[in-house]
Amino acid sequence: MTVWKTSMRNFFAHKGRMALSAVAVLLSVGFVCGTLVFTDTMNTTFDKLFATSSADVTVTPEKEKNDNSETHAGRPVTLPASLLRTIAGAEGVQAAEGTVSSMSVTVVDRENKNMGSDTGAPTIASNWSSADARLMDITSGREPRGPTDLMVDADTAEKHGLKLGDELRTIAVTGDFTARISGIATFRATNPGATVVFYDEKTAQQKLLGGPDRYTGVNVTAREGVGEEELKAGVAAALGADSYRIQTKAEASEESKNDIASFLDVMKYAMLGFAGVALLVGIFLIINTFSMLVAQRTREIGLMRALGASRRQVNRSVLLEAVLLGVFGSLLGIGAGIGLAVGLMQFMNAIGMNLSTDDLTVTWVTPVVGFVLGVVVTVVAAYLPARRAGTVSPMAALRDAGTPGDGRAGRIRAGIGLTLTALGAAGLFAAARADEAAQGSLFLAAGVVLTLIGFVAVGPLLVSFVVKGLSAVVLRLFGPVGRMAERNALRNPRRTGATGSALMIGLALVACLSVAASSMVASANQELDKSVGADFTVRSNTGMPVLPQAQQALAKAEGIARLTHYKLVTATVTAPDGTSERTTLSATDPSYMQDLRRETVAGKLADAYAPGAMSVGDEYAEKRKVKVGDELTVAFPGGKSTKLKVAAITSDDVNVDKGAMYLDIATAAAHTPAERMPQDMALFAKAAEGQAEQAYASLKAAVAKYPQYRVLNSTDYKKDLKAQIDQLLNIIYGLLGLAIIVAVLGVVNTLALSVVERTREIGLMRAIGLSRRQLRRMIRLESVVIALFGALLGLALGLAWGMSAQKLLALEGIGVLEIPWTTIVTVFLASALVGLLAALVPAFRAGRMNVLNAIATE
Repeated sequence: MTVWKTSMRNFFAHKGRMALSAVAVLLSVGFVCGTLVFTDTMNTTFDKLFATSSADVTVTPEKEKNDNSETHAGRPVTLPASLLRTIAGAEGVQAAEGTVSSMSVTVVDRENKNMGSDTGAPTIASNWSSADARLMDITSGREPRGPTDLMVDADTAEKHGLKLGDELRTIAVTGDFTARISGIATFRATNPGATVVFYDEKTAQQKLLGGPDRYTGVNVTAREGVGEEELKAGVAAALGADSYRIQTKAEASEESKNDIASFLDVMKYAMLGFAGVALLVGIFLIINTFSMLVAQRTREIGLMRALGASRRQVNRSVLLEAVLLGVFGSLLGIGAGIGLAVGLMQFMNAIGMNLSTDDLTVTWVTPVVGFVLGVVVTVVAAYLPARRAGTVSPMAALRDAGTPGDGRAGRIRAGIGLTLTALGAAGLFAAARADEAAQGSLFLAAGVVLTLIGFVAVGPLLVSFVVKGLSAVVLRLFGPVGRMAERNALRNPRRTGATGSALMIGLALVACLSVAASSMVASANQELDKSVGADFTVRSNTGMPVLPQAQQALAKAEGIARLTHYKLVTATVTAPDGTSERTTLSATDPSYMQDLRRETVAGKLADAYAPGAMSVGDEYAEKRKVKVGDELTVAFPGGKSTKLKVAAITSDDVNVDKGAMYLDIATAAAHTPAERMPQDMALFAKAAEGQAEQAYASLKAAVAKYPQYRVLNSTDYKKDLKAQIDQLLNIIYGLLGLAIIVAVLGVVNTLALSVVERTREIGLMRAIGLSRRQLRRMIRLESVVIALFGALLGLALGLAWGMSAQKLLALEGIGVLEIPWTTIVTVFLASALVGLLAALVPAFRAGRMNVLNAIATE
C-alpha cells in the first residue's frame, strides 16, 4: 500500500512532465483503435448492403476464378431468358425474377461530365427489380417505365446537382443512348460510393446486353417455410447438369464480402503498420521521460532506500507510475481512436465514398486491444529506467540529484550496437547482391531490422562525433551561446541518442521510400524511352475497354500513320507438360511490334502473328520447359480449345508488358464467339511524318464526347506515372507523419525535463549575466542540433535501405538507382525547423524562471 501511495503521489506531482508521454501513448493507441473501428465499420456497411440486396437464391452464369470477361468484352456474361420459366417451376420457388446488371458503362450529362465516382467505385447500370426495391426507396419521381426513362441514386444526384427531367447519356458497348431522369432513389443501407442508374427491364436488356432474350442473373424467392438450402436444391434439380452458379443468400453475401476483403485487409494492416512505427517511436519518448524522472529523483530515491525501501519496492513504484501513465493514455487513446474513425469516414465522404456514422462499429476487441497495447508498451518502455531506479543506493541521498552513467554498461551497449550494425550492413549488402527476389527480401528485412536496432544502440556513441560535427557547422556561429548548447547536447549522450533515434526511425522510412519511388519512376521512364515506339496511347481512366463508337471516332482522326488495336483475352493455357493455368493473352495487330519493341530470346516475334501461332515470355518458357515449335492448348472464353504453336519467346527483363503472351487478333477472333470477343483495352497511334501536333489534337477531339478516355503522349504518360507514385507516397508520408509527430513530442519532452533538471544551473547563468534572449536561443539551438542529429542518422540509414532495396528491385526491372537529393536536403533542413518549433515552449518557460528561486532550487 505504501508503494502504491508513493507511486500515486509521484505521478500526480509530476503530471505535467508525464503529459507529453501520455500524448504519445494516446496517439499510438488512438491510431490502432481508429484503424480497427474504421475497418470494422466498413465491413458492417458492406455486410448490411449485401445482406439487404441478396435474394434467397441467386442464379448466375458459371464464372472461372480471375475471369475478366466483362471487363475485357465491355458486356457481362449472360443467361438465356428462357431459363426464367424453368426456375419459376422449380420446387420451393415462390417467384423468379430476371436481372440485368453491367459495370461496363459510363453515364455523362449534357456537358459530357462523367457521373461516375472519383474514388474508383464502379458505375452500375441495371433494371429496377424487387431486390433494388428492398435496398432503396424512391424518394422523388417514379421508377423507369420506358426507353426514355432512367433513375439515379440520391447520392449521385446530390453530388452532381441532378434533378427530375435532366437528360443523361449512357455509353455502352452496344452504343450511346439518352434518357431523362424519371426518379431518384435513396439507399436504406449505406451506399459505399458507387454510381447507380436504373432502366426498365426491356431497355436494360436491349441497350446493355444487345438483345431482349438475355439476363445476367435470376433472383429466386422461396415459398413460405422453405429454407435457402432446400430452395437451392430445388433450383439445381430443375436446371439439371447445366453449368450455372446457384448460391444462397448467405453464400452470395459471403462471396461479395470476400471480393472486397483483400482491399480492406491491405488498408487495415498498412495503417496498423504505421501505427506500430508510431508506437515504436513512442517507446523512446517514454524511456526518456522515466530515465530523466529517475535521474531527477535520485536523491529522493536514495532517502527512500535509507528509510528501508527495498530495491523491489522502488522498482515497483516506478512501474506503477508507468501503469498509471499507460492506463490514462490508453483510455484517452481509445476515445481518440473512435473520433479518428469518424474523421476518416467524413474524409471518405468528402471524396465520394458515402459512409454513415449510423454504422459506426466498436467491437469489444478494439478497446481491449488498445488498452492492453498501451499499458504493456508503457510498462515495457519504463522497465529499464525502473530497474535503474532500483539500483540507487542509500548513499545517493547525500549527493546532488543525478547519477553518473555506468561507463561499463555504455561500452557494452556500444559494442552490441556496432556488432548489430555490421551484421545489418552485411544483410543489406547480401540483399543487393541476391539472385532471387525471395532470398533477397529475407536479407533485406534482416538488414533493415538489425541496422535499425544497431543504430539505436550505438546512438549515444555517435552523439559525440555527429553532434560535434554539426556544432562546428551550425552552433559555433552563435558564439558562447552556441558552445553552451553544444555542451548541453553532449552532456547526456544516452538521452540525446534516444531522442534523436525517435526522429531517426520516421525519417529513415521517408528516405527509403523516396529512393525506391524515384528509382521506380526513373526506371519506368528509361523503359518507355527505350521500348515504346508509339507516339500516342488511348486508354480508359478506369480500366474499362475502349468501346466501338470511340474506336470509330479515333479511326477518323487526322495526321495518323497507323492505329494499333490491343485486346486482352482471358484464356486457359495448357503447357506440353499438362499444366493448365488461367492467364491473359495479348491479342494485337502486328504493328504492335513497332509500338512496343520487345527483344526475343528465341524465334521471331513477327512469326507469332501468323495464323495458329503465339509467343510466350521467357519466365513461362523456363518454368514450363517450353521451346520454340512446341504447341500449347488454349481454351478461349466461350469458344473452343485449339492448339497454338510457340513461334517466339520474348525477354521478360522489362517493366512494360512483362510476361505477355502475344498473338494476332484474327487468331483470337477465330476461336472466340463474337459476343465474348474482347474490346480494345487500349489503342496505340503513330503520327504521320511532321504531323505530331495535329495528330495529338485530332485524337483528343475524337474522344471529346467520351470523358472516360484519355489521349497520352510520352510526356503525359510519364507525368501520369509520377503522379500515381507521388499520390501513394503522399499517403504514406501522411501516415509516417504520426511517427514524426510523436518524435517531435519526444524532443519537446526531453527539453522540458532538461530545463527542470537544470533549473539551478539556469538560475546561476542568469545571475552572472546571461540574458533571457540568450537563454532561449541556447535551448532552441540545443533542440535544433538534436533534431539534425536524428535527421542525419535517419536519412543515412534510409538511403542505405533504399539503395539496397533498389538493387533487389532490379530483379523485377527497376534497374535505375535514382536518389531524390532535393527531397533528402529538404527533409534535413525541415528537421532544423522542427527542432526550432519543438523548443519554443521549453525555451519560453526557461526564460520566465525567477533567478533567485532557480538558484535556491535543490
